[in-house]
Amino acid sequence: MVPQDYPRVIIEAVQPQIDGGRYPIKRVIGEKVAVGADIYKEGHDKLAAVLKVRKLGDKDWRESLLTQGDNDRWHGEFTVTTIGRWEYTIEAYAEHYLSWVDEIAKKNLPGANIESELLEGLAILKKGAAKAQKTDRNRIESVIAAMESALAAGEQAGAVELGTGNVMREMMAKYPDRSEGHEMAPALQVMVTRTITRCAAWYEFFPRSQGNVPYRHGTLQDSIQRLPEIKAMGFDVVYLPPIHPIGHAFRKGKNNSLTAVPGDVGSPWAIGNEHGGHMSLEPKLGTWDDWDRFVATCRELDIEIALDYVMNCSPDHPYVSEHPDWFFHRPDGSIKYAENPPKKYQDVYPLNFGTSDRAGLWQEMLTIFLFWIDKGVTTFRVDNPHTKPVPFWEWVIGEVHRRHPHVIFLAEAFTKPKMMRLLAKAGFAQSYTYFTWRNNKQELTEYVGELTWSEMREYFTGNFFANTPDILPPILQVGGRPAFIMRAVLAATLSSVYGIYSGYELCENAAIPGKEEYLDSEKYEIKVRDWQAPGNIVDIITRINHIRRQSPALRTYNFVHFLSTDNPQIIAYAKVNDDRSDIVVCVVNLDPFHKQSATLQVPLDVFGIAANEQYQAHDLLSDERYRWQGPTSYVELSPSGKMAHIIKIRRW
Repeated sequence: MVPQDYPRVIIEAVQPQIDGGRYPIKRVIGEKVAVGADIYKEGHDKLAAVLKVRKLGDKDWRESLLTQGDNDRWHGEFTVTTIGRWEYTIEAYAEHYLSWVDEIAKKNLPGANIESELLEGLAILKKGAAKAQKTDRNRIESVIAAMESALAAGEQAGAVELGTGNVMREMMAKYPDRSEGHEMAPALQVMVTRTITRCAAWYEFFPRSQGNVPYRHGTLQDSIQRLPEIKAMGFDVVYLPPIHPIGHAFRKGKNNSLTAVPGDVGSPWAIGNEHGGHMSLEPKLGTWDDWDRFVATCRELDIEIALDYVMNCSPDHPYVSEHPDWFFHRPDGSIKYAENPPKKYQDVYPLNFGTSDRAGLWQEMLTIFLFWIDKGVTTFRVDNPHTKPVPFWEWVIGEVHRRHPHVIFLAEAFTKPKMMRLLAKAGFAQSYTYFTWRNNKQELTEYVGELTWSEMREYFTGNFFANTPDILPPILQVGGRPAFIMRAVLAATLSSVYGIYSGYELCENAAIPGKEEYLDSEKYEIKVRDWQAPGNIVDIITRINHIRRQSPALRTYNFVHFLSTDNPQIIAYAKVNDDRSDIVVCVVNLDPFHKQSATLQVPLDVFGIAANEQYQAHDLLSDERYRWQGPTSYVELSPSGKMAHIIKIRRW
């Protein structure tokens, strides 16, 4: 059978899109979306294409013209201005007027009779006039009348000039004829979140360790007293481990001992006892009035609250007796505790998301999110999301965003790369990363390159944590204070979103021998710290965060430009904002034990600086200024002096 309908204009390879449009790309308010597509057609018609954009659910599209580049690749861009879902598409069509202008230009030779072609042009102009508003219609019709008069007088050249002149080009661009060869690509979506999703400094702390009396359980009131110090260091988000009642059964003792002794506080991740579960507050932390004061203080200080969302239950959790079918059972009827071999979590029961009461369990998990949002939480760091069905995350994040589109979800998923990427596609706005285990120059360059240059940049925002309560990287165990400075600079400048776990600023590095775990871990006991202890790097972290706040380039996530150096122990990279008004070069010594030096290759073309032009290199960490010229520069960094430069490039 002969096809009755088929595309006359071909629209292919529309970018950006994720998995054929199955998932939205990600942006924050104020970011641009650069769109490209291959657009072509049989024959020699001139084409036109528009980028159509609207907030999901709106009726009307906002349009802008695409421009044609090389090899039938067309380009355009738009800026997202509000949070929520947006959609965009491309409409392309044969441009009759421009095709006619092109034909006339080729045929309008001395002595040629182009009366027929001019009549065809008049028909096109009359179609445009019929669609035009009154004032524009009058302008078009006056040109048409003049063309007809010129034709009647045999003045072809005059008619051509009128029909192809600036007035008609302007009018026909305003009222194009899209009736023939018109095609529209399938709509694609953008998930737009708040700016803090893409640019933030996180500080994780245990409220129970914020007191100043050894062995005394800290409170939310103690935490309130600590908040101004955290704000003074320049952190935007405070991240709290679970603050719910902790189970008694199989409670873990110090250093993950299977036997707790009187006074052991247990792991906050073993949630639930006689005081309640996930929607209750650990009584030793204080009351709901204390929580409200904590939230109010955070708001006064412009700090957001991230809460650990953990789908674990202690054997004492009310769910165990109320919903036993929500858990995994052994053949003997007992409930299975959590395991991540070789680790065992005897104090924790994982939830079974394949339960026959899936609707009840899933709805309860949504209720927990909504409860804490009403309590002032704006971000959830979700524990081990890769162990739960991805359709659950797509559903529950969608339901939360339908009510509260401002809420941010961070995936704590140290797992297989494909699963980490899928969770980001399914709705997580931020993700933990492998940064913690990337140490040498090649590892860092390849990994950050993948995150900020590949398709991953369209949907995956990596939150670079330098340490966590679970992870004390080997480099911090052995490298001492210089290693803590080095890794802080890397985390804070390679990504626009980074975090530290409290104690980092004190360079705490006592580890269980042979493991990436803290000795005397705060997960199982209360710690009291001297926050101004000798050797601390509070001033350095404060300075780094101040530099980040003042630098538009460091607030960008994508396109980290790595600079060539002649020493593998020196890594150098640049970040540049869109208009090149802010250019920052970071140079870091990856060796915490020895002085290292290198010659950098400066990408002057990226910076927009001429080869013979002098420019200033202002080290924002030390406030030293250097005069540079040309594409190379020498640097020297030492554990006893500077471990890093954060250099602002300025023209003289």
